[in-house]
Amino acid sequence: MNHPTDRLAPVQQTNCSLPSRRQFVSISTAVALAASSSPLIAKPIQHSTKARRMLKTLKEGMVRGGGWAEKFRLAKQAGFDGIELNSPGFVASEVRKAIDETGLPVDGTVCSSHWKITHTSPDAAQRAQALADLRQAIRDTHAVGGHTVLLVVGVGKDGPEKEIWPRAVENIRQAIPTAAELGVTIAIENVWNQFLYDHAGSNNQTAEKFVQFVDEFNSPVVGMQFDIGNHWKFGDPAAWIRALGTRIVKLDIKGFSRAQDKPADITEDDIHWAEVRQALDDISFEGWVAAEVGGGDLQRLRLVAKQIDEALNLSAVA
Repeated sequence: MNHPTDRLAPVQQTNCSLPSRRQFVSISTAVALAASSSPLIAKPIQHSTKARRMLKTLKEGMVRGGGWAEKFRLAKQAGFDGIELNSPGFVASEVRKAIDETGLPVDGTVCSSHWKITHTSPDAAQRAQALADLRQAIRDTHAVGGHTVLLVVGVGKDGPEKEIWPRAVENIRQAIPTAAELGVTIAIENVWNQFLYDHAGSNNQTAEKFVQFVDEFNSPVVGMQFDIGNHWKFGDPAAWIRALGTRIVKLDIKGFSRAQDKPADITEDDIHWAEVRQALDDISFEGWVAAEVGGGDLQRLRLVAKQIDEALNLSAVA
């Protein structure tokens, strides 16, 4: 795994955002279900870098199934190496039992309340609750053997950037001692939250503000869970990867079509995946890649796993 301790010099960027994670996944689900019967793109991606091992994971909501054990078995059968849960929102003892039964680990969690209860809120009571939820997610993640908590750090609707930026940093910083003690990384995701980018801006924005935001914490337990598809609408993922460098501790992966201005299946989009793969090689990234697209049954999940392999030229060999 990479860690954000080896800081790179900041690059250039602007300010921006979109629909919530839940809305985005809902749209993605509709697109994915429509595309699930389609073959992979006819023309294979021509990668210039050799196949390498990365570990595939996925969001728990993508797995159609009953209890934890059934979900974990399906994910494992489909070719995933782990699963991400939502926290707060589960009983650790029940999850540990499913891990023991299936052998599939929980690699991390997604902070389940970060869209509604924000670290950028002008309401001090809401910020206190956001901090409490983040600390609980860190503890829950540690309790089931995970190592990251994905976090949306705030939303632009909470105020002007000059106000919400320091508000978010001050609030999230208070969770660092808990994260450091338990060995869990707070993994900031680039999302359509109208913060740290210009939501009404061009498609050639840079990652400069994300670089600056992460560096402000000056901590090895704060990094980026870079979502490859989220900001294809606003910038070049390969350039963002190089700019963020070892701040990237984990990846999220989804497809997005600039031509159609909407989410798409991975490899059924117009993202330049060979360039993304080259950029990941350039920063020597090896670690977890989390799918965030429309899920479904075993057949659908196997397709998603195969699409990730094709997009990033992954190898099954450790």
